[in-house]
This record gives sequence, structure tokens and C-alpha cells, in this order.
Amino acid sequence: MKRKSKLDDVCPVRSVLDGIGGKWSILILDVLGKKGTLRFSEIGKELGDISQKMLTSTLRLLEADGIISRKMYAEIPPRVEYGLTELGHDLLPNIRNLINWGHRNIETIQKSRKVFQDNL
Repeated sequence: MKRKSKLDDVCPVRSVLDGIGGKWSILILDVLGKKGTLRFSEIGKELGDISQKMLTSTLRLLEADGIISRKMYAEIPPRVEYGLTELGHDLLPNIRNLINWGHRNIETIQKSRKVFQDNL
């Protein structure tokens, strides 16, 4: 069980990062930003190696925060689609900046990690 810290009350960023700071959250937001509204299975295929359990829990977290929307159609089999909300679209440029920064700096980071490990 997650303990609430007094910092949670004075630092809303901590609470926000809990929802969007994970690897899968960032990648899901990027996929929805590029592809638009997608079904559960389509998101899973775009990400490749995410488990259904992790995809479900991450989508629920993003939906609870109002960053993505979930629309269920009364069909058999049921069809559920996910898309970015206005809040999600507002967040997207920041996510893309982080992704681009990662691409630009991955070699430097990997070298730094190697040096760090070698010095342990």
C-alpha cells in the first residue's frame, strides 16, 4: 500500500508524475498522439511487448487522471476505443520533448551508465 507523504500535499507534481511518469504511460500517450483513437488490441500491437495486465492498468490510470478517454460501444463483441482528451493533447508536446531528448542523449547516458558500473 502506498503511503501518502506530506510532500504530496505541497507538491502536486509528485502526484501527476505517478500517473504519467511510467515507461508505458509515456509510450501510450505517444502512440495515441501519433495514431489517434485506437482499440485496446491496436495499442498493444503498437507497443509490442506490453502485457495485457500492464496495458489495462496503465490505461485505467491515464483515464482516471483525465488524460485519455475510453469509449465503449454496445456491440458483440464489445468494442472499446481510447483517445487523448484535451488534457492529454495539452500534455503531448511535453511527452514528445522527453522522448526526443532521450533519442538525442541515449548514447551519452549508456556510456555514463557503463562508467558508473565499472567504478562500483
